[in-house]
Amino acid sequence: MDLKNILTAVRDGSMDIEAAETLLRENPADRDYEEMGFAKLDTDRKKRSGFAEVVYCQGKPDEYIGRIFRKLYEAEGEVFGTRASAHQYELVKEFIPDISYDPISHILKKEKEKEHIGCIAVCTGGTADISVAEEASRTAEYFGSHVERVYDVGVSGIHRLLSKEETIRKANCVIAIAGMEGALASVIGGLVRNPVIAVPTSVGYGASFHGLSALLTMINSCANGIVTVNIDNGFGAGYVATQINRLAERGKING
Repeated sequence: MDLKNILTAVRDGSMDIEAAETLLRENPADRDYEEMGFAKLDTDRKKRSGFAEVVYCQGKPDEYIGRIFRKLYEAEGEVFGTRASAHQYELVKEFIPDISYDPISHILKKEKEKEHIGCIAVCTGGTADISVAEEASRTAEYFGSHVERVYDVGVSGIHRLLSKEETIRKANCVIAIAGMEGALASVIGGLVRNPVIAVPTSVGYGASFHGLSALLTMINSCANGIVTVNIDNGFGAGYVATQINRLAERGKING
């Protein structure tokens, strides 16, 4: 319980002063995280950064993950997890029965209704990149951005990309997701005026080195305005794209 809830309970008579004193001693009012023993949930993060804490599910023990989701949901009224398995979905459902799970992006979430502002274009080189793209798209949507999906427009058939040029150009930010040699980001960077976030994926044959080839191409791009996140990091791309999108929309209002 936070300080306001404790004081309200004392005022309403549902908690006596001794119990409130114990809670305040165990959970100081100036503490900006929720102590769970095995985890310290960053409940102050939204105030600091504009985004609440997200759960990285992969590797979390079964006995902890449901409790973490419930605590964050109680604090925020919504909760978002990445890299979740179907098994973890079944575990978390015991704590939040109406939580949803997407097996393509591996996103586990329960969210509030919200307005989706601006525009982020999420582009992939091929269909094999869509799992990473959906992680990026759903992250951006969860944080309140409108997303246009432009999938399977890789450079081996560049006419497909050019047919969607107008959609891509109107976006405040573009996420370019590709494996193999990773050329998609450079091509898009030469077409648009707004920032491009490049996401290398681990899609490709042996010499792609699980995404290293695409990563090196993207960080060595000759096109300007491109930044690159880690291999398969759709979440990171969706997060940064949302920050850019928010700034762009704020500039339109203030301008």
